[in-house]
Amino acid sequence: MMAGNGGGEDPVVGGPARHVPVLLDEVLAALAPQPGETIVDGTFGAGGYTRAILDSGASVVAIDRDPSAVATGRRLAENYNGRMTMVEGRFGDLETIVENHGGAVDGIVLDIGVSSMQIDAAERGFSFQKDGPLDMRMGASGPTAADVVNRLKLGDLARVLGFLGEEKQAGRVARAIEARRAEKPFTRTLDLAAVIGRVVGRSPKDRIDPATRSFQGLRIFVNDELGELARALVAAERVLKPGGRLVVVTFHSLEDRIVKRFLRDRSSPPSGSRHLPDIAPATQTFEARNKALAASDAEAARNPRARSAKLRHGVRTAEAPRGENDALAFAALPSLADLPQTGD
Repeated sequence: MMAGNGGGEDPVVGGPARHVPVLLDEVLAALAPQPGETIVDGTFGAGGYTRAILDSGASVVAIDRDPSAVATGRRLAENYNGRMTMVEGRFGDLETIVENHGGAVDGIVLDIGVSSMQIDAAERGFSFQKDGPLDMRMGASGPTAADVVNRLKLGDLARVLGFLGEEKQAGRVARAIEARRAEKPFTRTLDLAAVIGRVVGRSPKDRIDPATRSFQGLRIFVNDELGELARALVAAERVLKPGGRLVVVTFHSLEDRIVKRFLRDRSSPPSGSRHLPDIAPATQTFEARNKALAASDAEAARNPRARSAKLRHGVRTAEAPRGENDALAFAALPSLADLPQTGD
């Protein structure tokens, strides 16, 4: 969330990992790229999916908000004789990007998670195991994680950590952050991780660092990852050709639920009720092709980042797009616009 990696980062691991595309074989099987087709890789990152798609003979429009990933993509594009276009942007703006680069497409792949390159770079501020500035932005602009922890109101901060981070002790963590920031603002990742760790604690049986969930919540909030995903799904409905394939790999339950609800909503018309007036049936804009696919034991052993990955995909029908609806809604959260101005 936001992603852009072509192989995401498992939050259970939280540390360095090789840039290995997760579920690559399964992604290619669902995406089924063919020569002459155009596929959108909405989360280019290290380019693992893009390279495999290009090698199949299809063309790729690759999107990433991270300037370093964009630079890598533009170098890669030089090797494919015009079949790859690298776009700096957010995949939530997918509809506008596709319209500006040729119109309807044959497939879209999204890999929703922070990339291992971002985790590995301490200066990006994603890691709770490496000291760096408390940043967490996938792009180059906007408020940082330091802005959030130092300025967001206590109740809003607790909601971010509790809902987006799924931290059971969110209230206690938020109060500890509020008390410490009154004395000295947070600027470094390990400083924040230490405060969280003292509150949450860790037993010898814990598989994850006590700061994992809180850092996850802050990262998702800073980058509006769930909002980006919801907007991208609606955009995919608008820009995929009939028969076009949508493939989404997620790493957190929040993201997976949004994808699952979208595909279920778009592929299953409401059954109605004999106790209610007749209503026009909703059109089926997708055929959902599978339950969530997980990595094999062999892949998880080779690449620990794959342990929490889930793949869902659907095929676009010829029905007109429905547009946005309440099926994509999730719990109301504060936005970055709610941050008080410095000095307030």
